[in-house]
Amino acid sequence: MILYNHIIDNQSPVFIIAELSANHNGSLVTAIETIRAAKRAGADAIKLQTYTADTITIDSDKDDFVIKDTIWGGRKLYDLYKEAYTPWEWHKQLFEVAEMEGLVCFSSPFDKTAVDFLEKLDVPAYKIASFEITDIPLIEYVASKGKPVIISTGISEQADIELALDACRRMGNNDIALLKCTSSYPAPINEANMIMVKDLAERYGVISGLSDHTMGVTVPIVATCFGAKIIEKHFILDRSIGGPDASFSMNEEEFTTMVKSVREAETAIGKVDYTLTEKQHKGKEFCRSLYAVKDIKSGDIITEENVRSIRPGFGLHPKYLNKILGTKIMADVDRGEALSLDMFDFIS
Repeated sequence: MILYNHIIDNQSPVFIIAELSANHNGSLVTAIETIRAAKRAGADAIKLQTYTADTITIDSDKDDFVIKDTIWGGRKLYDLYKEAYTPWEWHKQLFEVAEMEGLVCFSSPFDKTAVDFLEKLDVPAYKIASFEITDIPLIEYVASKGKPVIISTGISEQADIELALDACRRMGNNDIALLKCTSSYPAPINEANMIMVKDLAERYGVISGLSDHTMGVTVPIVATCFGAKIIEKHFILDRSIGGPDASFSMNEEEFTTMVKSVREAETAIGKVDYTLTEKQHKGKEFCRSLYAVKDIKSGDIITEENVRSIRPGFGLHPKYLNKILGTKIMADVDRGEALSLDMFDFIS
């Protein structure tokens, strides 16, 4: 998967996305400053959401259209999305600001008109939001554009994931990433289930990652250790500005800490390598080895009283201890002198 100059594969660094969502709180100036802050915080990309209240739902007072059991409980869907949407007339400028900052900018479309609009902006990739994973016609249309498709799995059963993957592949698009997501706002850490990051990659042969709504940096670090190659977090200048997503979004300081932690986790993971660094090899000097702990004369019998395995590690390997016990030594050895192979004629 390639997003502009970023290669995302099993060997690449984690690609870190700052999700703008509704965190502009209706202000273009805030949106622009948020993009700049995301760059300072270490993000690789800024992601928008492209919809209007009328393209994502309808204005209805029926009970089905009233949100229940979430932080937005009691609000109408239409009213929430009317407040939260990013005006389409801002998109071009936001893309330009992101480019000037060296950030990849892309979006989550919520209907075909949004896809057509984003195509005019030459968007480099598409994100399918968790609640849109069942919209197979939308996924097919997105996939048909031949660009990378990143899919969140927040409300997905296995069949939903497979239908979405089939939709992409049916359109000849195999450039797919799946993000483990818990669609709670904020999400409890005990429901993060980060082992799924590894399973998604192995089961479906795709890049996998995390779209995270938990608080703090623990889950992104764990995801990195399980092989996540994309991490997305909601990002806000300051939670005090409010807005529908403020309560589960990271500010600049928190996001910076997350990026630093993810980069440190990547370094800590390292690679499978049993060779020692120069420093580690030097450390072997503190291993145990065989030393004379009493003065020994040539011809004396080696016993546990005159030879022991002790630190440091300049002497004979401790594996020889049982072999030399009860045998004669061929040299005079002072207390504190390291034993060596040439002191014994039977050791090869």
